[in-house]
Amino acid sequence: MGITAGSGSMGAGMAGTPISRRQMRFLVAVVSVLMFGTILTALNVYELHNLTREHRSRDRAHGEAVAEARGMSHYARPVAWVRGSNKGSGYLTHVTNVFTRLGYDLADDGEDWDVLWSHNYPFKELKQMMTHLKPHQRVNHFPGSGFITNKVNLAVSGLPHIPKAFRMPAEKSQLLEYAKKNPSMMFVQKSNNHRGIKIEKLIALDLGAEGSFVQEFVHNPLLVDGHKFDIGVYTIITSIQPLRVYLYEGDVLFRFCSEKYHPFDPEIRDKYVVGDDYLPTWKVPSLKQYYKDFGFGMRRSFDAWLRAQDKNPEMVWNSVRDAIRNVCYGKEAALMEATSHYPSSSNFFEMMRFDFVVDDQLKVHLMEANMSPNLSSAHFKENRLLYEQVIYNLLSLVGVGRAVHSSSLASHSSDEYEMQVAPKDIMVFPDHCMTNCQDSTSACSKVECQLCFPCLSKEQLADLSRAYLEHQQRGACRRIVPEPINPDHAHDAANMTLLTPENTLLTEWFRGQCLNDKVFCL
Repeated sequence: MGITAGSGSMGAGMAGTPISRRQMRFLVAVVSVLMFGTILTALNVYELHNLTREHRSRDRAHGEAVAEARGMSHYARPVAWVRGSNKGSGYLTHVTNVFTRLGYDLADDGEDWDVLWSHNYPFKELKQMMTHLKPHQRVNHFPGSGFITNKVNLAVSGLPHIPKAFRMPAEKSQLLEYAKKNPSMMFVQKSNNHRGIKIEKLIALDLGAEGSFVQEFVHNPLLVDGHKFDIGVYTIITSIQPLRVYLYEGDVLFRFCSEKYHPFDPEIRDKYVVGDDYLPTWKVPSLKQYYKDFGFGMRRSFDAWLRAQDKNPEMVWNSVRDAIRNVCYGKEAALMEATSHYPSSSNFFEMMRFDFVVDDQLKVHLMEANMSPNLSSAHFKENRLLYEQVIYNLLSLVGVGRAVHSSSLASHSSDEYEMQVAPKDIMVFPDHCMTNCQDSTSACSKVECQLCFPCLSKEQLADLSRAYLEHQQRGACRRIVPEPINPDHAHDAANMTLLTPENTLLTEWFRGQCLNDKVFCL
């Protein structure tokens, strides 16, 4: 007799449909399997959850141990501390943009970092920190860089390409005597804040003002479409002892006076003083076509215009390089003294902007050097590219924008460092070393053997390695100290006698590299 499905029957199919005992046993078996699978799945999920929780716990414990051992360097990326007052105004935006693109985390304080970019001179406010830097930490100022950027000191230095100037009030009598001999000469009075510059008769100047100087006025400036201009050249110092200096040659900053120079009127400052609302290159008619229509930078637009006037732009740029080179050599001793109070000068680098005026004879006049030059494009948006390329090339040159990515600028092994530069890469004059410097007991006393491997100290090897890496990473930067080498000219021993022993050795090293690879000549 068949069983019929009722309201409570487990075997219910369609109401009133009879099912056999075999079908009933099959249905019970299916349900049992499903229930067992559900229970097994739940157990597996529970076990997986426990394993995941334990794994995360172990990772967290390991991360905390690493963080405790390494401090803030447990960041996944290297850390930059961009420091300045009133940062919210955006004047450091391009600096932070470049660091971020190079893979840096940005620190909000000075607990731990790989690179410190300080808009303000850091050696007073952060004195304790600056004397306890780790070997891999880099700071964007050199101790004593004010010996170059102090406007009074630079103006009265007597160095070539700087218009004659007199410190007030100490040199008042010399100024009056000079003015008497040069009655047509015009003068401006300046101070370190560089505000309120105006041509005045000597009788109207405050010759008793402490901290000021009176300087010759360049009365015959080169004009483009009637406008006087200045040129800002970005300059990078990577080493003090020995001295290494580079120029960023990807472009320069041209700023034109907003009023035409003629007819000249000393009462209208905008005719001869570049203000905040200067005339940019892309608004100067003779340069606009090169810059806007053909896509050249400021420097190449100016060079093309100058050649169209049958003038040679290299006269200008060679003089610019000479002027900056003379300043750096002239202030070298003061910089060496300042850095001697710190454990290592290799922690520091510096980028300045040297400002020049060119006269109608293409003579170059250095007006000032600026520490932490303006890198904000808030006023002129088109300057963004120039500023970011300057920063990027600077950081690449000094090894901060590295191709080797890690959580810190510190090398993790000697293999990692040698992959980038090994002793074989910095050795020069192989024939000479083999022939004349074999005797290890006496060879190193010979000047000619000092660049051979057995005679180089650990510190010298490290510095030459940095010089090698700078050369590899220089991008659009070009070395001006040591001077570029012409491999086709005889070695100028006379000029070498004017250099310090450290600078002489570095110059010889570049000469040796130049003989092997002409890329090192420049």
